[in-house]
Amino acid sequence: MRWKRTMQLLDVHCEGEIGKVAIGGVPKIPGDSIADQLHWLNTDPKGEELRRFLVLEPRGAPIGSVNLLLPAKNPAADAGFVILQPDQAHASSGSNSICVTTALLESGIVEMHEPETVVTLDTAAGLVKAVATCCDGRCESVRLTMVPSFVHALDQVIDMPDWGRVTFDLCFGGVFYALVDVSALGTTIAPENARQLVEAGMKLKQAINEAMPVVHPLIPAISGIAYVMFRDVDPDGAVRTCTTMWPGRVDRSPCGTGNSANLAALHARGKVRVGDVFKSRSIIGSQFEVGLSAVTEVAGRPAVIPTISGRGFTYGLHQVSLDPFDPLADGFALTDVWGPSAGAIAGRKNS
Repeated sequence: MRWKRTMQLLDVHCEGEIGKVAIGGVPKIPGDSIADQLHWLNTDPKGEELRRFLVLEPRGAPIGSVNLLLPAKNPAADAGFVILQPDQAHASSGSNSICVTTALLESGIVEMHEPETVVTLDTAAGLVKAVATCCDGRCESVRLTMVPSFVHALDQVIDMPDWGRVTFDLCFGGVFYALVDVSALGTTIAPENARQLVEAGMKLKQAINEAMPVVHPLIPAISGIAYVMFRDVDPDGAVRTCTTMWPGRVDRSPCGTGNSANLAALHARGKVRVGDVFKSRSIIGSQFEVGLSAVTEVAGRPAVIPTISGRGFTYGLHQVSLDPFDPLADGFALTDVWGPSAGAIAGRKNS
């Protein structure tokens, strides 16, 4: 067979959230830093072509992400990566950092040492340190030291036709989040409410992005609210989360960057201190351990250094290829399973 493009993907999930890792056939991505490469992927037509090839149908699916494994640009790092999702390439992700760490170690790309292996990841948001607990050739768990996370604005209010005045915190945890107490919708974070939550998240994301443009003060390639995360507190004190992802699904994991952003909000309100550790649960009940390891500053703003601990599991290895005569090379998405916002994807390429 004469394929136009071939890539090898290691199938990994972190606490239920799929984060495939492209370990072979990744083309050269222009840029002197991972942030530059993120910008290229989000602005150059060839970057969009690559993303659509990997994440849209018929080669992709509405669930999960694809992580492009890249050579590190920072000499202190072992590897770099960028997260591809249907809307764009993203700068950082806790669950995907755990997936990438697990893939690097269990595939042998980075040598595994027992009982612990330290892997430093180069992301567009900065360096992420991963300490993997290893046994019998398996990566049992990963503890991430995330990039500095900070509050952009607390207790912001937006008027929404469906729910009236909705209060949210706008915080950075590797990407920007709008954090909303799920009680504002009059519902709960539960599997049976997933469609309701994601449709609300898509409406809120669009409205808040239009009302409050935001750019990272040091990294211009990171701008705009990437996700709306709904939050609640379980009876045992664990933080319950539901991150809604464009065009219409929810994160299966508790969300590492979302919990990092929420940690910044909790610290700003005096609800957590350095050394505190708590559990966070996803909509399916999977768990992360979230910790506050230190405080710092970002461009003069108070910031926190979060830790996120969770597990990654490899479950397959496959090759994805493109027939040069395939009329669906650009990929497609339909509203039946991708959600109502998928119409925007169709409008860009499939009209």
